[in-house]
Amino acid sequence: MINRNYAVQALLVLLIPFAGMSLIHCGVNLFPIAEDARLGASLDAEIRNNPREYPVHNDANLREYVQGISNQLVQSPAVRYRGTFPYKVEIINDPRTLNAFCTPGGYIYVYTGLIKALDNEASLAAVMGHEIAHAERRHSTQRMTKAMGAQMMLQIALGQNPSKTTEIAANLFTGLALLKNSRDDESESDEYSFKYMQSTRWYPGALSYFFEKVNSNRGGAIERMLSTHPLPQDRIDACNERVRKANLPPPTEENLQTRTYQQIKSRL
Repeated sequence: MINRNYAVQALLVLLIPFAGMSLIHCGVNLFPIAEDARLGASLDAEIRNNPREYPVHNDANLREYVQGISNQLVQSPAVRYRGTFPYKVEIINDPRTLNAFCTPGGYIYVYTGLIKALDNEASLAAVMGHEIAHAERRHSTQRMTKAMGAQMMLQIALGQNPSKTTEIAANLFTGLALLKNSRDDESESDEYSFKYMQSTRWYPGALSYFFEKVNSNRGGAIERMLSTHPLPQDRIDACNERVRKANLPPPTEENLQTRTYQQIKSRL
C-alpha cells in the first residue's frame, strides 16, 4: 500500500513549482496578517534604536496633529485592518528629506522635510493615505513571498526549514530594503489613497500637489525618496485621470486647509 503522506508530498513536489509561479504573479501573500504586524513592530524597534539615522522629533503637538490625520484616514470604509494594525505615526526630524514611509503592520514615519515642502494639509493627508495603502495592501510581505520563490513555498508546505522566513526577513531589513516599492505597488497605493481621501474632508486629488513638489525639487534627497517610491509619468497621468473620472469640483480652502497648515509649518 502506498503511504498516504508520501503520496501527498510527491504530488506537492510536482504541483507547487507551477502553482508557486502562478501565485507569485497573482500577488498572493503566503504570510498571515499577524506576521505583517510582527515584522512592523520589529522594524519599528530597529528604527527607534537608530536615532542617528532616524532622529525622532520631540514636538508632541506636531506628532498629535499628524496622528490625527492618520486617524481620520483609517476611518475610510476601504481600510480593512483598522484595529488590527496600529497606524501609529512618528515624525523624523530631518528637514532635508522629502519623504514618508510605512512599515508592514502600519507604523508610519513622516519626515519634517516633507511637512515643510508641502503647501496644504490635504497634500500631507494624501501622502499618508498612500503610505497606509502600502500596509493595507501588504506590499512588503507580498515581496517577501516573491523573494522566497516556489522552492521555499514547497518547503513551507512540507513543514521544512521554518527558520528560513526569519532569515529572508532579516536580509530584507538590511538598509530598510523591505520598504523599496515596485511601480505596481506605488500605483496601487496611489489608487487606494484616492479611495481613502474620498471619505474625508480633504480634496481627494491632492496627491498631485505632492507630485508637483517632487518634480520641482529634483536633487539628492528627492532621488533617495524615488529609490523607494518611483514616480514614472504614467503614475502622474493615472492620478490626473482619477480626478477627471470622479468629476471633482475645484479644490477650496475648506478641503485643502492651507491656512491651518501654514501655521503648523511655521513651528518647524
